Amino acid sequence: MPPASPTAWLNTLATATPDHDIHQAFIDWATPRLTDERVRAIFARMTGRSGIDHRWSVLPPTPGGGSPVAPGGFYDVPGLPPTSVRMAAYAAHAPELALQAIAKLGAALDPARVTHLVVASCTGFVAPGIDQIIARRLGLAATVERVLIGFMGCYAGVTALRNARHIARSEPDAVVLVVSVELSTLHLSLADQPEPLLAMLQFSDGAAAGIVSAAAHGLALGEGRSLALDDSADLIRWDIGDKGFEMQLSGEVPGRLRAALGEPGVQAQLFGDDGPPSLLAVHAGGRSVLDAVEAALHVPPDALADSRAVLAAWGNMSSATILFVLARMMERDAQGDGIAIAFGPGLAAEAIRFTAPDQQQ
Repeated sequence: MPPASPTAWLNTLATATPDHDIHQAFIDWATPRLTDERVRAIFARMTGRSGIDHRWSVLPPTPGGGSPVAPGGFYDVPGLPPTSVRMAAYAAHAPELALQAIAKLGAALDPARVTHLVVASCTGFVAPGIDQIIARRLGLAATVERVLIGFMGCYAGVTALRNARHIARSEPDAVVLVVSVELSTLHLSLADQPEPLLAMLQFSDGAAAGIVSAAAHGLALGEGRSLALDDSADLIRWDIGDKGFEMQLSGEVPGRLRAALGEPGVQAQLFGDDGPPSLLAVHAGGRSVLDAVEAALHVPPDALADSRAVLAAWGNMSSATILFVLARMMERDAQGDGIAIAFGPGLAAEAIRFTAPDQQQ
C-alpha cells in the first residue's frame, strides 16, 4: 500500500495594495454620465450601499494630485487609452506590486529554497510572462517550475492554492511560492448605463503572496471543490476589447448564487454532509454577493465579517481578494475548519477546504 500523501500547508500570506485611493474619484466621474435624474439617484443609493470605502489603483495621480480620470491623468485621452497602452501599464506595474507583496513575507521566504512558482493574474498579459519576470527579479533558480494562471477571473486565487497543494502533496520537499496580482483599474470603459458602472465600482488593484509546503504550520489545505452553474455563461464575462478588458457583470448574479447555494445538492457538493464549516472565507465580490451567500447558507452576519472588512478596505481585487480574506483570518489567529470559496466567469464557484489549528498546541 503506497504511503499517504503529506498534508500541504499554507504557511504564511502577505498582501500589498497601491497607495492611490480612486473610489470617490470614480463615483464623481461616473455620476454625470447618467443623464436620467431618477437613474442617477438610484446609482447614488447603490454606491452608498456598496459596502466599499476605498479602492486602490497603480495608476499614478496627476502632478496636481488628481485621479486617473482627471485632466492629465491616464484616462484623459480621447476615447480612453487602447488595450495596447493598458497592457504596457500592466507590464510596468504588475511585477512591482507583486514584488511588494512578496517582500512582506520577510524572513519566511528564502528564494534559494523555492522549487515552484504559481502565479494568478487575470487583468493583463505580457510575454515573457509575469511569472518569469517575478522569478528573475527574485533571483530564483532557473530550474524553478512555473505555473501561470490567467483570465480565470475572481476564482483564480483558489485555483492557485489548489495547484500549490497538489505540488506540495506530490513532492514533499517542495516550497511553492504562490502569487496573485490584479490591476483591475486598468480597464475603465466609457459606460453610460448603471449596470456596467456599478460593476466597475467594485474593482480595485491588489497583490498577495504566500508559501505552501509540507511544513506543518499555518493553514492545512484540504480538498478542492468546483461547481459550474447551468445556463449562466453570460452572467459574468471578460471580453478583450480595443479599449481594455470589457467586464460584463449581470445584476442577476446575486440571485442566481443565492438560489444555487440554497439547494441541498449544491451545499453537499461544496461543503459535504456537515454543511458550511465554522470559517467561511468568501470572495468579496460585492456586498450583494456576500448578502446572497449569507442568506443562502443561513449563517449570521459575523460569519462573513472578514470578507466584508476586505471589501470595505480594498474593494474587489479579482483573484487576489480571496487571499486577502485568508490573510485576515490568519492574522487574527482564527481556528477551526474552513472553506475558501470564490465566484467568477461561468458562472462557477471554486473552493478549497482548510483547517486552522491552534498553533499553541
